[in-house]
Amino acid sequence: MKQLDREMQKKKLFLLDIDGTIGFDGKLFEGAMEFFQEVLRQKGKYVFITNNSTTSIADYVLKYKKIGLEVDETNFITSSYASILYLKKEFGSQKLFAAGTKSFINELKAAGLRVTEEVEEDVVAVVVGFDNELTYQKVFRVCEILQTKNAAFIATNPDLVCPVGFGFIPDCGAICNMIENAVKRKPIYIGKPNPVIVEMAMKTFNASAHETVVIGDRLYTDIACGINAGVDTVAVFSGEVKKEDLEDTSYKPAFYCDSIKDIYESLRKI
Repeated sequence: MKQLDREMQKKKLFLLDIDGTIGFDGKLFEGAMEFFQEVLRQKGKYVFITNNSTTSIADYVLKYKKIGLEVDETNFITSSYASILYLKKEFGSQKLFAAGTKSFINELKAAGLRVTEEVEEDVVAVVVGFDNELTYQKVFRVCEILQTKNAAFIATNPDLVCPVGFGFIPDCGAICNMIENAVKRKPIYIGKPNPVIVEMAMKTFNASAHETVVIGDRLYTDIACGINAGVDTVAVFSGEVKKEDLEDTSYKPAFYCDSIKDIYESLRKI
C-alpha cells in the first residue's frame, strides 16, 4: 500500500466508482475531466462501475453527456445491470418482486424480466435496490413475501450509506439490514464487492488483470471488489474513506491519493 507512482502509467482499463470518486450528484471534481481526456489520449478506456441502482445506464449516459463527458453505454456497468444478468440466469421467466425506484423497476422490465410490486402467489424471488423513493409499504411487502413464501432474497449492493452534498444517507445495505432484522435472512448481494462487475469489464475490453485498476472511495465495496478480482486498486480520499482508515482494515488498496486529480497528474507524466 503506497502513494501513486508510475505503475498507473501501465494501466489501460480504469474502473471507477462515481459518487465520492469522480464527483457528487453529476458535478465532477477538479481534475476529473482532465483525467478522462488523458485516458482517451493514451488509448485507454474508462468504465464507471457503480452500486447505485436508482439510475439506469441510459440515464447515466444522458446525464454525463450533458456535462461534456465522452460516454456511451459501454462506459457504465451498474449493480442493477449485473443484477439483471444474475436474475435472468437464476430465475429466467419466473416472477420477481422488486423494491426500488421507478427507474430501477423500468430497467428490470425493459430487460424482459417478469416483475411485480405486489404480493403475489407465484413470486419466486425478492430483489431490493437502493431506493430514494422508499416507503414503509414496500418494506412491509418485502417482509411479508420473505416470511410467507419460499422466495430468494437478492439485493443489488451492500453499501450502508450513499454520499450526498451534506453528508450521507442510507443506501441499499442499510435498507436490507432493517429487513434482515425482521425476516432473519441475509440477501445475496450482486454489486461490489462481488468481482463479477470487474470481470465483466475485463472480458468486454480484453484487458488483463495487470492492465486494470479499480478506483474508489469506499474500502468494503470498491477496494474489496478490486482485491476480489485480483487487480490493483486506488483509494481516493475525496469521499468516504480517509487516510487513517487504511491503518485498520483488511481491504488495503495497492495505492492511495487525495483525489482523481492526483491520478490525472500521475498519468500525464508520460
